[in-house]
Amino acid sequence: MSPTSAVIVTGGASGIGRASAEAVAAQGRAVAVWDLNADGAIAAAQEIANVHGVATFGLGIDVTKTDELTAAVDASRKVVGPIGALVHAAGTVRRQSIGDLDDEGWDFVLNVNLRAFPMLVQAMHADLVAAEGAAVVGIASIEGWVGNASIPAYCASKAGMLGAVRSMADRLGPDGIRVNAICPGFIETAMLGITLNMPGVRQRFEESSVLKRIGQPSEIGEPAAFLLSDKASFITGQSIIVDGGVLATA
Repeated sequence: MSPTSAVIVTGGASGIGRASAEAVAAQGRAVAVWDLNADGAIAAAQEIANVHGVATFGLGIDVTKTDELTAAVDASRKVVGPIGALVHAAGTVRRQSIGDLDDEGWDFVLNVNLRAFPMLVQAMHADLVAAEGAAVVGIASIEGWVGNASIPAYCASKAGMLGAVRSMADRLGPDGIRVNAICPGFIETAMLGITLNMPGVRQRFEESSVLKRIGQPSEIGEPAAFLLSDKASFITGQSIIVDGGVLATA
């Protein structure tokens, strides 16, 4: 039987986060949708509840404000019940090369993409220990494996997530908590949208995939839901690449 405890999804108002929230709700699990966009989080939570008939909670939150995370977990638990899983899909990018990157840009990207992840797990630790089949998934990127000259902070944050996953898996495994990451390739999201609309970029990205297309958010959300389920009960400390074969020929 798959775990029935609720799932917190950060960045859940849209894109990969929304797709992940939809996928776990389709498994019958309650979902707390967290997003910096409060209206988007509330709307997504309501829509997911209407479609899947599960308890949901939409919360506007800045995950970089780590002193507020415990209260946010408590508020979510009161609505959706015991919490036993996390998908950290909140993310951001700054297109500043190493010659242009300033302190504010560096800190902002690392705080959202990387630092918030273990701090969320810390805030949820007691809940995760108490849950049967507890699991955590971080949404990393193939940019954590390969370089991109225009987004060094993003690359560093996603590479850092891969190390954090291995460390947390080692520490939390004895508590019965599994920790994994998914490394998406080029996915049709708002974050990538501006880049995809640049001349020639969409075609170049499509050609880089052996499947010759851009991925859809659901193609990341479904693997995330799988990693949270008991079907992945012996998978931990791993970084699963879901990129349509981009790195197969890199």
